[in-house]
Amino acid sequence: MSDRPATDAVATTEAAHAEFVTLTIADQLFGIPVLQVQDVLGPQRITRVPSAPSEVAGLLNLRGRIVTVIDVRTRLALPPRPSDMRSMSVVVGYKDEFYSLIVDKVGEVMSLPSADYERNPATLDPRWNEIADGIYRLKDMLLVILNVARLLQLDEKAAA
Repeated sequence: MSDRPATDAVATTEAAHAEFVTLTIADQLFGIPVLQVQDVLGPQRITRVPSAPSEVAGLLNLRGRIVTVIDVRTRLALPPRPSDMRSMSVVVGYKDEFYSLIVDKVGEVMSLPSADYERNPATLDPRWNEIADGIYRLKDMLLVILNVARLLQLDEKAAA
C-alpha cells in the first residue's frame, strides 16, 4: 500500500499521456507539445529579412506583434515545398517571443500514452536527431516529436 495521497494517483494518470499538435512536412508526421502551441494560421503575408539565415523565411505581423517565421522544411534540409502547395503555420512561444513555423499541414491534437514514447532511433537522420526529442510508433507511421528550443537554435547552428 502506498503512503501517497489519493491526489497523486490523479496526477500520475494525467501524466500517463502526452498531448501533441501534429503536423506534416514532406509526408512525415511530426508533433509539438500542445502547451507550446499558441496559434495555427493559414498562409500569411511574410516580409523577407535581408541576410537572415536560410531557415528564416521572414517576419509577419500577428495581431500587432512581429513574429519570426521559420521554414521547417529548410531547417530539416528537405526539398522546397512545391509552388502549388499551400502552407500553414504553427505559432509557438520560446523565450518570451513568438515564432511561426511554416509546415505543409496541421493535423489534430493527439493524446498518446507516455509509456509508448521512445528515444530517437539510431537510424534517424542526424539533422533530425538534433531537433527531435523522441518518437512514437503509430499504426502506420512514425511520429517524430520536435524539440522547439533546439529547432529554433539557428544562430548556434550557423556558428557550428
